[in-house]
Amino acid sequence: MSTRWSGVSDWLIAVGVAATLLVTGLSGPHSATYPDLFGYASLVAGGLVLAARRRAPVAVLAVTGLCAVGHQAAGFDVPAVAYLVAVYTAVRAGHRAVTVVASVAMLALLPLAAMASGLHDTGEAFAQARGALELAWLIAAGAAGEALRQAERRAEEAERTREETARRRADEERLHIARELHDSLTHQISIVKVQAEVAVHVARRRGEHVPEALLAIQEAGREAARELRATLQALRDDDTTPPRGLDDVPELVERARAIGLDATLTIEGRRPDVPAAVSRTVYRIVQESLTNVARHAAAATASVRIDCRPDSVAIRVDDDGKATPDTVAVPGVGLLGMRERVTALGGRLRAEPRGEGGFTVQAELPVERTP
Repeated sequence: MSTRWSGVSDWLIAVGVAATLLVTGLSGPHSATYPDLFGYASLVAGGLVLAARRRAPVAVLAVTGLCAVGHQAAGFDVPAVAYLVAVYTAVRAGHRAVTVVASVAMLALLPLAAMASGLHDTGEAFAQARGALELAWLIAAGAAGEALRQAERRAEEAERTREETARRRADEERLHIARELHDSLTHQISIVKVQAEVAVHVARRRGEHVPEALLAIQEAGREAARELRATLQALRDDDTTPPRGLDDVPELVERARAIGLDATLTIEGRRPDVPAAVSRTVYRIVQESLTNVARHAAAATASVRIDCRPDSVAIRVDDDGKATPDTVAVPGVGLLGMRERVTALGGRLRAEPRGEGGFTVQAELPVERTP
């Protein structure tokens, strides 16, 4: 919106300057020994070219300078207003050296053009006064452009400083969270993991049957420890490469089978090179869905389908649990977390009972293609 308004304002300024120059040229004195058409064209062109001053400040500076010399040579005694605007714009854009060189050339050419057209032949004193006035206006335009350029640089520096401060505070907070997680969770998870492994080891030494639930606890403890280490590392290093992603989904399905769930995995389409955040979210959606199936659904089967499309990745997890269309789904922490992840990536999520019974989780995550 701001870019569009800048373009409109540039055109308004250009048309206004062109109209002012043209009216001044028509009302002021001009020589009859030169074709009027060339002078009018120089006046209008010098004003209208200002519409491109933001995109090409140096080129506009050169064109307005030539137009100013042109209408003076054509006998139109009109101030070089368009050139002054171009000087201001060029200096604001940082082209100070080019502007100085162009302005020196202008100060030398304008008196010659005026004398060649028959204007201002009243003597050396008048020429000196006119040259001093033109120099003063050029200095004022350049000073205004430089002042605004410095103000913009200070504003950008202040903004950059604020961003760096916010980033540093975020890093500090991330390290604080990592320390808190390490102190509060690592020890407890380690105890669960060790106790489960000891129980499995003792049962096997005695030749007893190891319950599937105990094996699942053992594996879950190992996985939780790996996940926690990866999360802590990501918090400490701000790493963008996820420890678990789309490639690890088959392992999730295998673990679901190990606890007695008849789980299947279908991957369709040609897998795109998805961003790390999308890959991690696919893994988390499947992980949370299968965990909910094992804990709450009382289901015997579950199917995981991943459809890799050119511009998106679609995930669908269905089970044949006890949920019915009349069941009121109460969103838990896991479901809310899934929805937040999907929404943050600009995707869509549906989690609801199926018409034929059971529960379904469907998500679609957009994939930005690199041109």
